[in-house]
Amino acid sequence: MANIVNASPIAFTKYPFSSLLNYQPIISSKFSNKSLKNETKRRIFLAYKKLNCEDINVDVKIVGLEKEEMSFTNNETFLYSFNPLPLMFLAALPGAGTISSLFGPFVELVKSWNLPDWLVHWGHPGNMAVVLFAMGGYGTYLGFRIRFSDDVEEKAKAKDLHPKLLGGMFFFFALGATGGITSLLTSDKPILESPHAVTGFIGLTLLTIQTILPTLFEGNPGLRNVHGILGSGIMTLFLVHAFLGLQLGLSY
Repeated sequence: MANIVNASPIAFTKYPFSSLLNYQPIISSKFSNKSLKNETKRRIFLAYKKLNCEDINVDVKIVGLEKEEMSFTNNETFLYSFNPLPLMFLAALPGAGTISSLFGPFVELVKSWNLPDWLVHWGHPGNMAVVLFAMGGYGTYLGFRIRFSDDVEEKAKAKDLHPKLLGGMFFFFALGATGGITSLLTSDKPILESPHAVTGFIGLTLLTIQTILPTLFEGNPGLRNVHGILGSGIMTLFLVHAFLGLQLGLSY
C-alpha cells in the first residue's frame, strides 16, 4: 500500500484528487514490489489520459513511467465488481401481496357500497379508453401538427395544448392504475400477473421519460425527434395495452 501512496506526489498536485477517485489498482499474486509500483504508475497515467491532458508526454514524465513499462503482462489478475443498488431497488418494490394489503381497506369499502357488478367490472376500462383516445389521441395529433404544420398560429395553439393533454393523460393513467387494481381485488382476482399489467407498467415508465425529454430540448435539439418517435411508440403500446385489458375483462 505504501507504493500506491508514494507512487507520484507530483501527479496528485497537478490534478484534482477527486478525478482519481475511480482509480483502483489491480492485485496479482505474481507481482513483485517493483512491478506493482510500475503497475500503479501505469494506472495513474491511464487515469490522466482519460482527462484529455494537453501534453500526454508531460504526464508520462510526471509519473516516472518509461514507454516499455506501458505494456500489459499475462500475470495480471483483474478484480471486477458491480453495483447492487439497482437490484436492491427492484427487490424493495412492493409485490402483489403488499399492494393487496395496502388496498385491502379501500377494497372492502368499495364492496360495502353494493355497486352494480358491470360498473365495478367495466368502469376502469371505460374511463381509460376515454383518456387514451380523447386526450392521448388528440394530444398526439397536436404533436404532429407542431412538427409539420406551416401555420404559425396553429403551431402556437398546438404547443400550448399538446403538453397539457398528454400531461393529463399521464396523470389519469397513473390514477387509473389504482382503479384497475381495485377492480381486480374487488372481484377477487390476482393482480400484476397479466400482460395487461406488464404493458401498463412499461407504458407509465416510458411516459415518465417522455415527460422529462422536453426540458432537455434547448440544449439538445435532436431530442425532439426522439420525443416524437417515442411518443408514437408509447401510443402504440397503449393500444396493445387496451386490447390486452379487453381480453382480461372478458376472461372473468
